[in-house]
Amino acid sequence: MREEQTMTGALVGMRHFTRYQWLVFLACWLGWTLDGTNFTLFSFVLKPAVTELNGGTASLAVIGQVGGYLAMVGLLGWAFGGFIFGTIADYIGRVRTLAISIAMYSVFTALQGFSHTLWQLGLFRFLGGLGTGAELVVGIPLVAEAFAENSRAAVLGVMMTGGAFGTLLAAQEYHLLAPYGWRAVFFSGIVPALLLLLIRRSMVEPDHYAAVRARRQAIRAAAHHSAEDREFLRLSWLQLFNKENRFGTVVGLLFATGTLLAIWTSNIWLPTIQGIMLHHQGVKGAAVVSYITLGMEMFAIGGILGYAAFGFLADAIGRRPTIILYSLGTLGFGCGLYLGASSWAPYPYMLPLFGFCVFGVFSGHAVYLPELFPTQVRGTGVAFCNGSGRVITSFGPLVAGLLVAPFGGNFAKAAGVMTGFALLSIIGALLGRETRHDALPR
Repeated sequence: MREEQTMTGALVGMRHFTRYQWLVFLACWLGWTLDGTNFTLFSFVLKPAVTELNGGTASLAVIGQVGGYLAMVGLLGWAFGGFIFGTIADYIGRVRTLAISIAMYSVFTALQGFSHTLWQLGLFRFLGGLGTGAELVVGIPLVAEAFAENSRAAVLGVMMTGGAFGTLLAAQEYHLLAPYGWRAVFFSGIVPALLLLLIRRSMVEPDHYAAVRARRQAIRAAAHHSAEDREFLRLSWLQLFNKENRFGTVVGLLFATGTLLAIWTSNIWLPTIQGIMLHHQGVKGAAVVSYITLGMEMFAIGGILGYAAFGFLADAIGRRPTIILYSLGTLGFGCGLYLGASSWAPYPYMLPLFGFCVFGVFSGHAVYLPELFPTQVRGTGVAFCNGSGRVITSFGPLVAGLLVAPFGGNFAKAAGVMTGFALLSIIGALLGRETRHDALPR
């Protein structure tokens, strides 16, 4: 009953959203959707791209090793992009930084299609990752502040569905463009640049950030500064570790690291895992494309539902219990799939459940992390937790790839091991404070 009342209240509140709020939501949702699309395209064409750029032949061990390194540099780009642009967004504004991030990931994703060596592919993947990481950590504070007073958790959860819609869209692009080669798949990455027209013409900064900017200007103009004023002007990275913020920073880092380690090995290797399994079952050639597309669509559809449900559940039962519930589902469905399935047959049924949990818990990045930090360091706080988690996570697909050889060529077992790191998110949630009834810190 309480959950139904929460969902009804959030849906009724939609009628009172302003044009500006709808614009912010649309721009950030589309940006995150196309961001996810571009970053996921790599996993679909990893095998043919590595094979061609490696001279036309590549064993499973080589694909595992090289693909792991390429995945790592992409995630490192994502991490450093979050670090850099999350901090920039706290100083030059959310909107301008969002536009820069979209331009970067659009251009450099398309440039991956022009690669003639593995080094070039890795470089463009890193640079594209800078923009990818920036978009999310800028979009989260922007939406949180635009919807600070009404239906914040529900709106942020729905906004995060863009990540799963991105996987769904990437699957469709792969199905449509794969016959033209892996380069054509990457060329489609330029499309998100069209979003810049919407963002630069119509969006202004939210009131929370505008108030911070005005206070900074007033303090700098004053002749005398109090200790509180000096701390307010202190470098945002240093403020993350002051008495007020440091515990929230540690909790956010644990939560982010666990969710990221659990998902990115799957996101990178899941198409390859399915392809190898299908090959062993006698499905080869063009027929494999349809099977992999179906599997990834089921994964993404589950993720969309998981993302959308998270905010409503977080309002109904609390942020921490919702994170724990999703993380337990990630462990159960993910390890069950990778360590228990001996054929492709259960994948279309298990992947939606796994996707619901492993994707959906990422709504906690948008719902819970912004509530741990005040406005003047919110972008930096989200960026630090997300970015530091990604630096650690960047080694996850590589470790999984390197585990393939000792596991006898079994990518699924390696992915199962990495999925187990969802335990870190549970630890973070158990240590953290509950913020369900708190206003967004100013």
